[in-house]
Amino acid sequence: MKLSRLMDSLLAADGREFTGEDRSRTSADPEITSIHYRSGDVVPGGLFVAVPGLKADGHDFIQEALDRGAAAVVTQRPFKNDSRVRVVDNARRMLGILGARFYGNPSESLFLIGITGTNGKTTTSLLIEHLLAAAGFSLGVIGTIDYHFAGKSFPNPVTTPESLDLQRILAQMRDHGVTHAVMEASSHAIDLDRIQSCWLDLGVFTNISQDHLDYHGDMERYWACKKSLFIRHLVSGPKKDRAAAVINCQDSRGRALAETLFIPCVRVGQEPDCDIRPDGIRYDLTGITGRILTPDGGFDLSSPLIGAHNLENILCAAGAGCALGVSPSVIKAGVESLRCVPGRLEPVENELGRFVFVDYAHTPAALENVLTALKDLGGHRIICIFGCGGDRDRDKRPRMGEVVGRLADLAVVTSDNPRTESPLSIVEAIIPGIRKSRPRSYNPADVTDGFEDKGFVVEPDRRRAISIGITASRPGDIVLLAGKGHETYQDVGGRTLHFDDREEAKRALEAL
Repeated sequence: MKLSRLMDSLLAADGREFTGEDRSRTSADPEITSIHYRSGDVVPGGLFVAVPGLKADGHDFIQEALDRGAAAVVTQRPFKNDSRVRVVDNARRMLGILGARFYGNPSESLFLIGITGTNGKTTTSLLIEHLLAAAGFSLGVIGTIDYHFAGKSFPNPVTTPESLDLQRILAQMRDHGVTHAVMEASSHAIDLDRIQSCWLDLGVFTNISQDHLDYHGDMERYWACKKSLFIRHLVSGPKKDRAAAVINCQDSRGRALAETLFIPCVRVGQEPDCDIRPDGIRYDLTGITGRILTPDGGFDLSSPLIGAHNLENILCAAGAGCALGVSPSVIKAGVESLRCVPGRLEPVENELGRFVFVDYAHTPAALENVLTALKDLGGHRIICIFGCGGDRDRDKRPRMGEVVGRLADLAVVTSDNPRTESPLSIVEAIIPGIRKSRPRSYNPADVTDGFEDKGFVVEPDRRRAISIGITASRPGDIVLLAGKGHETYQDVGGRTLHFDDREEAKRALEAL
């Protein structure tokens, strides 16, 4: 694609358009064969977009990109009065716009569903995938676990890819016959313009609670970011006149948001004024049963997903199905066909009478949701093995400790991606929260043969912590490995080491 075609009608940093004046600066109007935001990936004929990052600034690598044969560079700052350089006001936003143009605006050819919220995005996305597949649509999903379509799956290092990668993935989906795409939209992605030029047909809000405050600063800015998916992205672009929203009104901020929207909105929740709501729900270790009511009729539900938080995810998915005109019987078939979500209360099978689960819960609210769901099942002691991530929101560490201390019978405090921090220093920040409700401290050797009184034990080594928690259990106990879920690594001291909670739990169970 010619550079002039890519840049035409886009605003320069001084507010004027890139038109003939810019093309006259050089006799060449190069053919752009690729776009890059990493200088090391640039090939001759490529366009390099110098994006300011959290750890590195693309502006520091412009010369490298030119030396590698970049035909043009987009930047936020002038560079040596080079005719190959185009200066714009926001290079990160421009990356998404240029990526969409380069790949033929793929989101315009797809029914695109964006899901945001602190917890539940992955489970809700897979529930929607299953129910829309049951309705006969061809699905693609982009999320925390992976991105997949047409029977193929690919690793996804972040929940929502960088804008250029996202446009490429959507284009691949379009070219493989995908009709509907479901995308998790993280707060980082929204704030960093990764979803720029991803034109949404439907936005889904799950819930909001404390997370990522190391990035956003406070809850109000975090909420403003999440909310912008609905008040900015959904109501702009070529689909703005037909966009709709699904809002979980069990969340107080969600309910307030639903009352302010001027687009069609499906409200889900427990209250009588919700469009999608449950009736006669029962929970146990085999899942959720009851009835779901919709404007088009109700259906009996029997889902293997566990807990009240998963009922909210099911309601959100049913709301998406309702917004798309899917019948209640098809919604039922799709929802019930999802048997398990990797790393979301994923059971570790054993014949020892222990109920062992691996879950991604790594925020105070997510931990409270999962532990409450398990506690409400009654008659089971709960052992929770958990930690907090390094180089992340420090304020949530004692809060997570308080939640586990209050709801678990034995807390095993350990590491969870300590990154560049000392694992022990992270543990020490968690303990004050635990002591509020579980003052008794055990040494690891104290619980080798089990435990009687509620309390906590510290073991920074996660492998040993999992062994301690499972060894301390007895038949009928629930053991929750929280924080890592589907992840298969530990980030320790800047090194990525293989580590899978599911594998470690199986190894510990075999040793009993």
